[in-house]
Amino acid sequence: MRAAVLYSTVPSGTSYTEARPLVVQELSRPEPRAGELGVTITYSSLCHSDLSVVDGSRVRPLPMALGHEAVGRVAAVGEGVTDVSVGDHVVLVFVPSCGSCRACRAGRPALCHRAAEVNGSGDLLHGEALLRTPAGERINHHLGVSAFADYAVVARESVVVIDDDVPDTVAAMFGCAVLTGMGAVLNTAAIQEGQSVAVFGLGAVGLSAVMAAALAGASAVIAIDPNTAKHGLAMECGATAVGTPEDAARLIAEAAGDGVDIAVEAVGSARVIASCLGHVTRGGAVVSVGLPHPTAELTVPALQFAGAGKRLLGSYMGDAVPDRDIPLYLGYWRDGRLPVELLHTDTRPLAEINEGLDALAAGQVVRRLFQA
Repeated sequence: MRAAVLYSTVPSGTSYTEARPLVVQELSRPEPRAGELGVTITYSSLCHSDLSVVDGSRVRPLPMALGHEAVGRVAAVGEGVTDVSVGDHVVLVFVPSCGSCRACRAGRPALCHRAAEVNGSGDLLHGEALLRTPAGERINHHLGVSAFADYAVVARESVVVIDDDVPDTVAAMFGCAVLTGMGAVLNTAAIQEGQSVAVFGLGAVGLSAVMAAALAGASAVIAIDPNTAKHGLAMECGATAVGTPEDAARLIAEAAGDGVDIAVEAVGSARVIASCLGHVTRGGAVVSVGLPHPTAELTVPALQFAGAGKRLLGSYMGDAVPDRDIPLYLGYWRDGRLPVELLHTDTRPLAEINEGLDALAAGQVVRRLFQA
């Protein structure tokens, strides 16, 4: 099997095309153990969460085979797996919920305690890491998926079976971008029809949040990003107004008076989270879905909470229940209400993964797909 492996981090601002931190190499192909599946990867897509591992802002054990958003076909079934068959069409999910921890029992599998543990260590839900170089060196798994590859062994809990007729170029984006952005609005914020929404950050997650707000019947959907090249795409996704951060206060005042009901922060910036609290009305909610640097600290006026009833809500993987939400969202796409294909910028061979890192860091792509 072939996979893109990160051996050492490279600081942001570096040319990834020149530094080539991801090495596409041959690894020994593992077989699934009990409770696991072997999946032939059709397409994987590049996310800022991958980039944050490469630049060191998300610390992971190295070396690691990266990639966590993908679609494929089941190639092998491990012992004890009875509800998935060879040939099944599957979306890969980066939180393989155990089903028995405190969070899973509470119906919040995105916060699975066991998954957080093994995702942090580079192992799989049902055992230690399987990936090895031909010389026997351990290669850690990325979020239980390691999708920048032509093949992956994953936990059964890391896949959702989907219909055969969903195009792979659409399905590839449902396991992270769509699940996270849609869920932030529909699950975490629990938007009500007629509420107003502002989305800060127009990557694939932010644009999915824009789609969710439009789908839910928001009275206004204001999309904010300093990269004006993304503004037209945001309008296609359902925004009613677009602008840069300098425009935010004016656009929100014009659309929602003293503030929006919901502000979604999809940048990964403590500063933007703080500004979002100032952009929501009394009783409004800020949903933090971006991933700030681990050392970033948030300073806000404490009285905004008890004094104005504002809420700051964390949203990991959109508080999703993947087995429920991915089929639901695919149904919206099938009905023409969720134009996910707009997020697909282009498709490249896996050999160009480092060039893809540069394009993502520069804001030139939303979702670039890769074929191994």
